[in-house]
Amino acid sequence: MASRTRRPGPATGARDGSRRRRLPMRLLLPSLVLVALMAMLMLRGYVHSEILADHRVQPPAATDRVPEQILKGGPVIDTRSGRTTSLRVPDRRLVLTFDDGPDPVWTPRVLDVLKEHKAHAVFFVTGTMTSRYPDLVKRMVAEGHEVGLHTFNHPDLSYQSKQRIDWELSQNQLAISGAAGIRTSLFRPPYSSFADAMDNKSWPVTDYIGARGYITVVNNTDSEDWQRPGVDEIIRRATPQDGKGAIVLMHDSGGDRSQTVAALDRLLPDLKARGYEFDNLTEALDAPSAHTQVTGLDRWKGKAWVFLVQASERITDVLVVGLAVIGFLVISRFVLMLLLSGIHARRVRRRDFSWGPPVTEPVSVLVPAYNEAKCIENTVRSLMASEHPIEVVVVDDGSSDGTARIVEAMGLPNVRVVRQLNAGKPAALNRGLANARHDIVVMMDGDTVFEPATVRELVQPFGDPSVGAVAGNAKVGNRDSLIGAWQHIEYVMGFNLDRRMYDILRCMPTIPGAVGAFRRSALERVGGMSDDTLAEDTDITMAMHRDGWRVAYAENARAWTEAPETVQQLWSQRYRWSYGTMQAIWKHRRALVERGPSGRFGRVGLPLVSLFMVLAPLLAPLIDVFLLYGIIFGPTTKTIGAWLGVLAIQAVCAAYAFRLDRERMTHLITLPLQQILYRQLMYVVLLQSWITALTGGRLRWQKLRRTGVVEAPGGAMPRPRAPQDGADRRPVG
Repeated sequence: MASRTRRPGPATGARDGSRRRRLPMRLLLPSLVLVALMAMLMLRGYVHSEILADHRVQPPAATDRVPEQILKGGPVIDTRSGRTTSLRVPDRRLVLTFDDGPDPVWTPRVLDVLKEHKAHAVFFVTGTMTSRYPDLVKRMVAEGHEVGLHTFNHPDLSYQSKQRIDWELSQNQLAISGAAGIRTSLFRPPYSSFADAMDNKSWPVTDYIGARGYITVVNNTDSEDWQRPGVDEIIRRATPQDGKGAIVLMHDSGGDRSQTVAALDRLLPDLKARGYEFDNLTEALDAPSAHTQVTGLDRWKGKAWVFLVQASERITDVLVVGLAVIGFLVISRFVLMLLLSGIHARRVRRRDFSWGPPVTEPVSVLVPAYNEAKCIENTVRSLMASEHPIEVVVVDDGSSDGTARIVEAMGLPNVRVVRQLNAGKPAALNRGLANARHDIVVMMDGDTVFEPATVRELVQPFGDPSVGAVAGNAKVGNRDSLIGAWQHIEYVMGFNLDRRMYDILRCMPTIPGAVGAFRRSALERVGGMSDDTLAEDTDITMAMHRDGWRVAYAENARAWTEAPETVQQLWSQRYRWSYGTMQAIWKHRRALVERGPSGRFGRVGLPLVSLFMVLAPLLAPLIDVFLLYGIIFGPTTKTIGAWLGVLAIQAVCAAYAFRLDRERMTHLITLPLQQILYRQLMYVVLLQSWITALTGGRLRWQKLRRTGVVEAPGGAMPRPRAPQDGADRRPVG
């Protein structure tokens, strides 16, 4: 995963604008994944009757347009080919029918009882349940039962158009074809009853269903098991009078069907002893089977449908598990941050707290600079106001905008400029380290300004001889814009609150490049700054931990940095950070199995960094995905309530972090909008980093455009007179 960090030269892509630009794989792949996930969720919503479901039920209507022979006829209605006939089941023959299944809990138990008593039945299945549990429908057919259509989404068809009716039938057939490889000619309308309950609303539907080639099957004996009246009552209602034949309505889905199963286990042997036979419908009527085999393209279409539904179910299950994981991680992180950052603040703010003897000796401040002409003067002047004795080494890394000349023209004491060909930030820092005169080295970015007390506060932890490096408190200087305010919240809450937590746990993952300090001897022991990753600050911090050094956090060592001011710049910066962090974790992975300080960091620090900085942000979009899904498909109120609960927890953490950092709370007004917009950008950036890592891509260092709007606190220092003769002094480093 190593990647060089040299600044990019001129673009070497297409030589003219006529060549069509292809969408990079790192963008194309996440887009395809997102589209596929949304399609799977939509399919799941459809199959679970959360999309296109219609739960209206038609009230009773007049019956004057229903043929008399239908109202007074049997429960089997045949309107195929213009017929208007009905049939009854012969005496001593019962056709048990089960609606609304298959159900993964109750249908197998019903099938077991039927198999035990050698009885057949008819199962009127819905397309939604068949698509989700195809093996149960396959078992029904294999054990000699008949299957009938009960629509796909279980709507009252009297409310539906002919196009919707056709859709309900065809989708129901598609699911049955995929599950059992058959088509069926049996149909039972949802919410149907006896034949004499047919009215002017339901009869046209029945007539149309017959024109589509289906036999409509209602019932003439209703067990009313859906009311759960008790086993004895279900048996009484399901038993026909005087030995007559009947089609009995029961249910194998839609709720607790334990009474149905128990009643069935008693009903079958009792009525068999009284001479009843339990057949499927065509057996009872001595008619050809209602099933026909499906082959060829139709069979494969059914299989494909069932496969997609099963995939959507499994993917959704995985997403739900992921949601549970991210929920646990988010809550755990918030609890740890609140608890441990409070402990940290109380510890370092005690009046008797001390890191050790005060550190008063001079330190070297290294300022790597690449095309920082707009910022470098503010940076250097802020250092000149330092309350601690320092020397400043500005390493010009091949700038082409006169950065080195600007520093030299300032003519400030204890400020040296070291020039080198463009080699990247780690090389610039190592060059500065070689030219530093003192044992403690402070590192900062060329677009950052320090407060007068920053260096003094930053180096005090070195009074503890076990401390090898110190992380300062980086703050956003250009917070007046909306995107700047969002980053300000992120810095105060996400970075500095984290650093307090990691300081207590002794596993600080990153010393910010904007404000950090090192023992020179500690840096030399780990080989200096490395260019193996794009996050050299994270890389060196992990190396310090593995070498046995403590990395501390100095909350009062404040540095003001210029944050990206456009979405493109922010994208570039965070993409480099997230990808570099992954590289650093991979580089130091052996710490997981090592002993001593390296092993401790590997088994404490690396898992925490991986969980909280890589896995949690990667899974965090699930919160918003399910928020959107819940708002559209329900339960809307509970979904919004849960999301607001998470937002409230974040607001509490943010407010606490702002209080610890003594920041004004006014910027937290933008927190809800940050969670809706800014967080989505961070999701995509991290996902893109994952894609880059998994595909073996390499990311080059990208220079952000600076404006120089961040000035030294208290205003700029007086400017010295410009050097004469345009001398271009080049100190040798």
